[in-house]
Amino acid sequence: MKKTLFFLSAWLCFVAFSAEAKPPATLRYDIECAGNGAQGTYLVKVWVYDKSGKITSDDMKKHAVHGVIFKGFTEKSGCKGQKPLAPSPALEQEKADFFHSFFNTNKAYVKYAEEVEGTTERIKVGKEYKIGAIISVSKDLLRKDLEEAGIIHGLSDGF
Repeated sequence: MKKTLFFLSAWLCFVAFSAEAKPPATLRYDIECAGNGAQGTYLVKVWVYDKSGKITSDDMKKHAVHGVIFKGFTEKSGCKGQKPLAPSPALEQEKADFFHSFFNTNKAYVKYAEEVEGTTERIKVGKEYKIGAIISVSKDLLRKDLEEAGIIHGLSDGF
């Protein structure tokens, strides 16, 4: 009887842990300033890390827009870095439905980013690839649309 209870308990634990929802894959990338863009845009260099090396232009745009919203980007070669548009990194989880649709379902991020042709680089680093490209992100339009959707507060809301 004890053996049966032990195996039943072990089986239940196995089933419980197997059914546990796995967290979504995190985006692995670096973002840095790549120069001065046109009025209302950021010009950023995005480096995406991937084992397959099969990163598309849309993937690069997704990471660039994600970086502008949630990470901000670092200063490089006299080019000024910027803080993220989101007031907190937790905003992505708080507004998960919106951002899932924005980045996955309807791919709205595409309208805010444009890859600069001829800037893609591919470097093999160990067992994975580091793929980089320069992306122009329409920060003014992105900010305006996120404010209108109630995702972030306007610059003048606190005054």
